[in-house]
Amino acid sequence: MVNYKDLGLVNTREMFAKAVKGGYAIPAFNFNTMEQMQAIVQAAVETKSPVIMQVSKGARNYANATILRYMAQGAVEYAKELGCPNPQIVLHLDHGDSFELCKNCIDMGFSSVMIDGSSLPYDENVALTKKVVDYAHQHDVTVEGELGVLAGVEDEVCAAESHYTKPEEVEDFVSKTGVDSLAISIGTSHGAHKFTPEQCTLVNGVLVPPPLAFDVLHEIEEKLPGFPIVLHGSSSVPQDEVATINKFGGKLEAAIGIPEEQLREAAKSAVCKINIDSDSRLAMTAAVRQVFAEKPAEFDPRKYLGPARDNMKKMYEHKIINVLGSNDKL
Repeated sequence: MVNYKDLGLVNTREMFAKAVKGGYAIPAFNFNTMEQMQAIVQAAVETKSPVIMQVSKGARNYANATILRYMAQGAVEYAKELGCPNPQIVLHLDHGDSFELCKNCIDMGFSSVMIDGSSLPYDENVALTKKVVDYAHQHDVTVEGELGVLAGVEDEVCAAESHYTKPEEVEDFVSKTGVDSLAISIGTSHGAHKFTPEQCTLVNGVLVPPPLAFDVLHEIEEKLPGFPIVLHGSSSVPQDEVATINKFGGKLEAAIGIPEEQLREAAKSAVCKINIDSDSRLAMTAAVRQVFAEKPAEFDPRKYLGPARDNMKKMYEHKIINVLGSNDKL
């Protein structure tokens, strides 16, 4: 059993309470590689922001659970080395799909886990979530549950249609499960292709996606005053990164994300954790493709992964300062 506190990590309880009260959201950035981890830590330290480093089941399989544990510990020490004496870093499991996976993550040093039973019948979701909560809370690990289904594809998570969270269910779910935060569905979506062109409106030559269902969010806030809410699938899919990818040989057609002004509005509500994954992938891929196209003889990984890291850091800082408002909160 590895206790996350021995790794220098924190859980989400205190940072979420501060975020809800302060009207900002904590960045939850997915990572798979050392370069992503370095960029996340650099951005968090330079902006003085708490941060959630999260990994999916697929990321654990890719990077190896033991290596990830040491990367998280390394992230804390790296932040201190960069000049942050008391970093607030969470290692979080994104979209855990079983009790066994969540338990294993807790036993391996995760400070927060998500159990996603949203595809199950309601009572089964409640039972599974409560089982994870009961185990996690024995070790002071915080738990995120989910009600509602997001469309899109991200690693093993796949759904053809979204189903908004039912506000009438949230009180009962939180009461019966004891979760520390709740992921809801109000129109965000996984992946880089969140909407079809047919779902969007053409404004000045730009495809504008349908607005998020803020009425559902506000109704949930009324049912659960002050309770931490989470938004998944909240990448904005920056069109400059998409253009760079396509310019240098990529083929991303009709890649559309969530407008940042809507995420800024959400961050001022009870939404205190906003998940961003695809934007990091786009920033990394754009930089790598550009190096390969402009320097076709290059084969030193540092020469293309270094620019990728720099580009991701720039993106993370932008999100922290201009979208989530979590800067200067340490």
